[in-house]
Amino acid sequence: MFLTYTVPRQREIIEVVLRNGWDYMRRLLTGGKADEPQLPTPAVLKNILVDLGPVYVKLGQLLSTRPDLLSAAYIDELSTLQNEVPPVPWAEVEIVIRQQLKRPLEETFKYINPVAVAAGSIAQTHRATLIDGREVALKVQRPGIDITIVQDIALIQGIADLVARTDFGQNYEIKSIAEEFTKALEAELDFTREAGFTDQLRRNLSHSRWYEPQKIVVAEIYWHLTTEKLMVMEWLDGVPILSAQLSSINGKDPVAERNAVTTLLFRAFFQQLYVDGFFHADPHPGNIFYLTDGRVALLDCGMVGRLDPRTQQILTEMLLAIVDLDAGRCAQLTLQLADSAQPVILSRLESDYDRMLRKYYNVSLTEMNFSQIFYEILQVARNNKIRLPGNMGLYAKTLANLEGVARTFNPEVNLFEEIQPLITDLFRRQLLGDNPVRSLLRTALDIKSLSLQSPRQIELLLDRVTSETLRWNLSLHGLDGVRRTMDDAANRLSFSILVGSLIMGAAIISTKAQTTQLSFISSVLFAVASLLGLWLIISILRSGRLR
Repeated sequence: MFLTYTVPRQREIIEVVLRNGWDYMRRLLTGGKADEPQLPTPAVLKNILVDLGPVYVKLGQLLSTRPDLLSAAYIDELSTLQNEVPPVPWAEVEIVIRQQLKRPLEETFKYINPVAVAAGSIAQTHRATLIDGREVALKVQRPGIDITIVQDIALIQGIADLVARTDFGQNYEIKSIAEEFTKALEAELDFTREAGFTDQLRRNLSHSRWYEPQKIVVAEIYWHLTTEKLMVMEWLDGVPILSAQLSSINGKDPVAERNAVTTLLFRAFFQQLYVDGFFHADPHPGNIFYLTDGRVALLDCGMVGRLDPRTQQILTEMLLAIVDLDAGRCAQLTLQLADSAQPVILSRLESDYDRMLRKYYNVSLTEMNFSQIFYEILQVARNNKIRLPGNMGLYAKTLANLEGVARTFNPEVNLFEEIQPLITDLFRRQLLGDNPVRSLLRTALDIKSLSLQSPRQIELLLDRVTSETLRWNLSLHGLDGVRRTMDDAANRLSFSILVGSLIMGAAIISTKAQTTQLSFISSVLFAVASLLGLWLIISILRSGRLR
């Protein structure tokens, strides 16, 4: 069984669960009956994850990106998990660095600060100076974290197997979700993937029509020193954006600078979400720095999201539907996003959205919290058993973090004024593309092709109709009951006609009967008609459809 080689870890988890008072998970871990899942309160769940260690802190962070699975209270509580773990002693970290370097540490670095500047659940960061004098940041994987993750992944998958036996586990496809989480955890062990994400984001943000690219920075990766467990990148000198004292950093007008930075952040993230389709999915305050030279830096690209062009278009229309408080359009767009084919009652979904949006009717656009409304849209979809792609959670979390940072950094921000010109430009781009002339020519060619093909298609259709070779394949569900009812009615009608014919025949023979044989036949017909009539009456009474 999956617990055979992780017994010590199982015992530790059970102790944490018992200490925090979650009996349901205790029954699962000890092989008890898998009843309907009973989650602990959000605060207790957070405490359990923190007590279980770095891997489960990361799992809590991943869960905070899934409002399609958890209610708003759990999402809010788990979103506060910010890798609250102490750093590993330098002696252990130094061993990992030496193992990852191709050359001796002394020939590669002039100096490494043994005190970590940041510590996370998977890695910690140190400031260093290369042998050529360049300042860099070293992101080093925590020693032994890969073994811990392998053990905990086995436990997570085993627990998912147990929960999958319940209706809850089947409705929400718990096994596939657990697989998604475990792949995300395994991916974070390979720092070359994060380095690749960092490079891609850096390239994407290096050009834009919405902002000055030189105003926003993503660290350069030093690939010749980067491995699966060590990432070396450019050191960016600054402070977390919410700690920035703008007037003392560069002498600019604080109000104007705050407005400029807010606009820059919105435009940079809107480009990531709706143009590039590749976005930094964890823009919390600690990952957005205000540099000493007045630029803004995005740090830590370990969590990224992707959106295909179709999804980008749907989400753009969803923003407009939210602004218009259009429940019907929200319902239609939600169904377009859904990745499951389960039947949905559209009228109920629209009614739920209308009830949800109604409370915003008297709220001005400047006061609307767009990310909160989108979270509520995902909650309504969850309540209607609509399963949305996992990247919708990352999208919602990114919007929420971005909006939260913007409102805290600049309380005077008018979000509608910030996004209105961007939405207008997005619709123009989606309609015409980056090259309107090329799009117009492509459309003209499509129309020409359609006009050339249409007469031939119509001719083929008419040929099939006139030659009786056209066949219609229709599949209508729910008609079996109607068919059976019609068959029953036809049978009873046939029996009624038969009984009537027998009675009429017997009467005619009886009136003209002059022999004993004819009288006998008449009596037999009357008897058969009586029996059939009696059977018909009994069958009608038993069916309950006399009225």
